[in-house]
Amino acid sequence: MEPTAPNSPQNLFSFFEMTPDLLCIVNKEGFLKKINDAVAKKLGYTREELFAKPVSAFIYPEDLELTMRKRDSLLNGKELTNFENRYVTKDGNIIWLQWTSFYISDLEFVCAIAKDITERKNREIEIEEKYKKFKALSRHFKNRIEKDRKKFSIELHEEIAQLASVVLMDLSTIKKNIPNGPAFLVSRIEHASDITKLLIQTMRKIAFEMSPYMLDQFGLDETLKWLCKDFSVLNHILCDYESDYDERGLTYEIKMDFFRICQESLSNVMNHASARSVKISIKDEKSVVRLSITDDGRGFEAKKQLQISGLTNMRERVTSINGKLIIQSIHHKGTTINVTVPRPIPTMITS
Repeated sequence: MEPTAPNSPQNLFSFFEMTPDLLCIVNKEGFLKKINDAVAKKLGYTREELFAKPVSAFIYPEDLELTMRKRDSLLNGKELTNFENRYVTKDGNIIWLQWTSFYISDLEFVCAIAKDITERKNREIEIEEKYKKFKALSRHFKNRIEKDRKKFSIELHEEIAQLASVVLMDLSTIKKNIPNGPAFLVSRIEHASDITKLLIQTMRKIAFEMSPYMLDQFGLDETLKWLCKDFSVLNHILCDYESDYDERGLTYEIKMDFFRICQESLSNVMNHASARSVKISIKDEKSVVRLSITDDGRGFEAKKQLQISGLTNMRERVTSINGKLIIQSIHHKGTTINVTVPRPIPTMITS
């Protein structure tokens, strides 16, 4: 009897015979040629049933195409490590296996070992499902808040501000009809008129901050230009805005979140940064759209990020639109906030 070759499937298999992991040898045509007891026990089939069909017959249908591509790469010399796919057991259950495989070309055999990772994958799926529910709930509340803000903004701008305008008109009428009235009375009417004008401006400003009506009428670009200009005038801090992207490709939710992030950032600059200038930009970069807000203020230490409530709000907004938030801050050298979101799939735009 001839001795068995050192690299023969029999010797390789014998080395792993006692492992609790799944071990199998598959020929080039995709049929099992040898398995350890763990394979039959895990899948619930007899050895005869497993040998009678190609391995592909036991793979979960949704994973079949990817598995076949990986197998082709394996047969072409590319090692397969930690590859995960699903199998259907005889009783209909789905299990996850993680494979490490190599191909012995001179014997035309694939040697593969797998670990059962079903419990871990089920935990991951459960956590992912909970995360999706939390994310959907968070988005629901965010959108609900925006709707309530919009409603309040309309009431403030269209109703209360209009009533204040009527008061202003009445004060103007009274002033015209008593041109020679007592100086004190004329002075108080003028004062009341000035206060009413200030009240109307304040209400309109609050209404805009609550819900930027310009976003609906003129778009994100024009709204951010106005926001920067207003910030510069009110705070005497230079604020520049530049853009190089197709606004039509962004969803309304992304536009609103970009606006809110800019609003929050400028509030932080005003209250904490002691900056002389701030720059906002939105640009297309390969597969993402990037929003950047940079100031030349005093910056802050990384460990203090969690103490700034505005940054927490930003993170929540960025997460809700599947984006990434990176904050770079150097003490006394300023802060840069980068938000990237996947570029939405382009749709046909008709004129």
